[in-house]
Amino acid sequence: MDHIDTARRSWPAWAPAAALIALALAAHVQAQGASSSPANAEPGVRPAARSDARLDVPADVPAAATPDARPDSQATVGAPADAGAARHHIKIEAGAARSRASYDLPHVKLTRVDGKAVWLERELDDGRPVVLDFVYTTCSSVCPLSSQTFAALQEQLGAERDRVHLVSISIDPEEDTPQRLADYARHFDAGPQWDFYTGTMEASLRIQQVFRAFLGDKMSHPPLTLVRTAPGKPWVRFEGFATVNQLMDELRDRFATR
Repeated sequence: MDHIDTARRSWPAWAPAAALIALALAAHVQAQGASSSPANAEPGVRPAARSDARLDVPADVPAAATPDARPDSQATVGAPADAGAARHHIKIEAGAARSRASYDLPHVKLTRVDGKAVWLERELDDGRPVVLDFVYTTCSSVCPLSSQTFAALQEQLGAERDRVHLVSISIDPEEDTPQRLADYARHFDAGPQWDFYTGTMEASLRIQQVFRAFLGDKMSHPPLTLVRTAPGKPWVRFEGFATVNQLMDELRDRFATR
């Protein structure tokens, strides 16, 4: 039993909540699948997305990540009351709404996970496509699910992973030191192409406000992923839990043109 106790102590704090959310998502998919598949649907034709549409989970997406619903689906998965989602005042949405936006990057300095002070715009304008989200290390619902999707994305990218810059910016910089971010990154097997950033609270708030990610406090932060295929291009904004397939679709065109 000693080895079991040791393994339990090594689990990250968000693991129980993430597991409960994953079970809720799986139960929702199973229940919806039993009631919403048309009996006489024409083979090869996908029914139009609707609020009670079945959620198809791709094999390459971890169970704890969001099911791969169409972007216009409005289906909602209810999280257990004791899961982290309730404490974050959010709903677990099926899929993510996609839109385009342009932002003027603020001239702010951050501290990268390796301890080096860097300018945000220089980090984002290195020529690579950027996939960006906001996290904090004590988050028990939104952040681990989003980070698990980033981890799956870097695996899906395979040999192309070094050509994409994954960026996670802390919204709790007063607690998230570079060392804490490094520990968090290790939990998700983050590769060298996936950078984590902290800094001052002022810098973090400016970035969140520019990207319209700030809703008053860290407990209210929404699931949000932003993709930009090259400097000067518009950002694609996924509000909700983006899936690996959605992110790969955005990046595929960039790779196909090279």
